[in-house]
Amino acid sequence: MRVHVTDLKPGDLLKNDIYNTSGLHMLMKGSVLSEDDISKLLHHGIDFADVEHTSNLHSDEQNLPSDQTRLLTNLFNDTIKGTESLFQQAIEKGFIDESQVDEILGTLTGQLEKQKDVVSLLLMLDGDSDYTYNHSLQVGMLAFYIAGWMGYSPDECLTVAKAGYLHDIGKSKIPSEILHKPGKLTTEEFAEMKKHTFYGYDIIKASTEDEIIAMVALQHHEREDGSGYPHGLRGDEIHPYARITAVADVYSAMTTNRVYQTKQELISVLCELYSLSFGQLNGEATQELIKHMLPNFIGKKVLLTTGQTGVIVMNNPADYFRPLVQTSMAFIDLAKERDIAIVEIYVQ
Repeated sequence: MRVHVTDLKPGDLLKNDIYNTSGLHMLMKGSVLSEDDISKLLHHGIDFADVEHTSNLHSDEQNLPSDQTRLLTNLFNDTIKGTESLFQQAIEKGFIDESQVDEILGTLTGQLEKQKDVVSLLLMLDGDSDYTYNHSLQVGMLAFYIAGWMGYSPDECLTVAKAGYLHDIGKSKIPSEILHKPGKLTTEEFAEMKKHTFYGYDIIKASTEDEIIAMVALQHHEREDGSGYPHGLRGDEIHPYARITAVADVYSAMTTNRVYQTKQELISVLCELYSLSFGQLNGEATQELIKHMLPNFIGKKVLLTTGQTGVIVMNNPADYFRPLVQTSMAFIDLAKERDIAIVEIYVQ
């Protein structure tokens, strides 16, 4: 089947050798196309390729089957309810039930290990539940994935997930009028808000006696350049698990609706994180998140600033954060059409 290069997808099998306009051999007959191969063809101006099997149903391949969606939706809802229970325990008793935490995370990570499409998972979590509880789940989930991508062992990944999940437990001690204030905090209110790091450390130590997980709660707002709080630590002074949690925390916070902030679009936030990785956020953890998230956007339905809807068909080699989008009328290269942007990405 002869297919336009923009309709190719990873996994397609080439029926014939491909040469560029200068006669240079590009790809061999029988090659299984990768995303890099398709990018190479685009870069060299190749218009068509003969492949054995292909499909325009990108979104069907990239989205979770309906039975998995139902299972994960129920799991996320149960986890958020469990998170609310833990915060209530912290308010009333000053400590939490560690066995409940382990049960929640054991079930959660057991399912996360089976899922590769992290973007779909995040879109499923974009609901109306309380920000703090939803955010705790998201950060635990993202920290789990980042640690795995960085090569940590399964046991270490579970510890990182636990630390990420509990990183904000200290907010249970912050007055509601400050925690849920829709406007900008005063200097005094912000000083109180920053104490959630200390509160979190104390609650986790009282509940688990785990110094590392407590340290993550204390340090997750520290920054590589020393601009964070509460102690203005730099680089290696910050625990590696806290550096991972910081990346997950910032990404989740920027992509989620909050009382004082409208969520930002997922890909543009990755671009912002890339900039932050040259100073504030750990470079390795940030790069692993970006590298593993970007392929998950292929096949996702999007809304553009023009009002058009389309499907992301390829990450652009010229600008990874401005992909190629196929609408019903045309292919739009966002790397070239700089006045057009993605407004929203849809869960399907």
